[in-house]
Amino acid sequence: MIIPWISDVFDLLFPKTCQVCGCQLTKQEEVICLMCGAKLPRTGFSKHEDNPVAEVFWGRANLKSATSFLFFNKGGSVQHLIHLLKYKNKKETGVYLGNLFGYELKESPLFNNIDIIIPIPLHPRKERKRGYNQSFCIASGMSASMNKPVEKGNLVRVVHTSSQTKKSRYDRWINVKDIFTVKNPEAIRGKHILLVDDVLTTGATLEASATVLLEIEDVKVSVATLAYTQG
Repeated sequence: MIIPWISDVFDLLFPKTCQVCGCQLTKQEEVICLMCGAKLPRTGFSKHEDNPVAEVFWGRANLKSATSFLFFNKGGSVQHLIHLLKYKNKKETGVYLGNLFGYELKESPLFNNIDIIIPIPLHPRKERKRGYNQSFCIASGMSASMNKPVEKGNLVRVVHTSSQTKKSRYDRWINVKDIFTVKNPEAIRGKHILLVDDVLTTGATLEASATVLLEIEDVKVSVATLAYTQG
């Protein structure tokens, strides 16, 4: 337990700042300030069954529901936050935003009946290099606010692929086709799974992993990403 005065001295010497605007955070704020939090570009997609994220997967994967929390725009605050999460070891960014996202999903009839949360896995080699899986950070935050368990280590990535960043839609699909497997199908049989990732672009990775999960008897899959790339 940290003695309060020690915590106060630490905060004075090493003040926590908002990861968007850089202003000092109050004791009641974490990761981003209230002002920047209020300005986050939320999509509101979780309230609507037929939304732009769901449309991405029409004819590709038989999903129960699909949504994204925030709009991702080049040079915007969401891009900055995800960059901190993925490349600057700011795991708390994913947990915090995932927690906010989870509260939104908990209020949606499309997502309040899921059984387990599964983050999109990284290949072990890539996870060792980064030190963590950013999607697991997001899923952990969602788990806390939704009161649903996170399952890690059952859906696994068995092939190490190259970066998806500059690939076309077709090349992205070829890059991720047949790279996922489920180690223990019985553990998720009959479950409604919420599949979680950081950013939705073409949906190739989510489609590939959802396809593997949907091969298991009586499994339903919904998809939730922290951000959605427009256009």
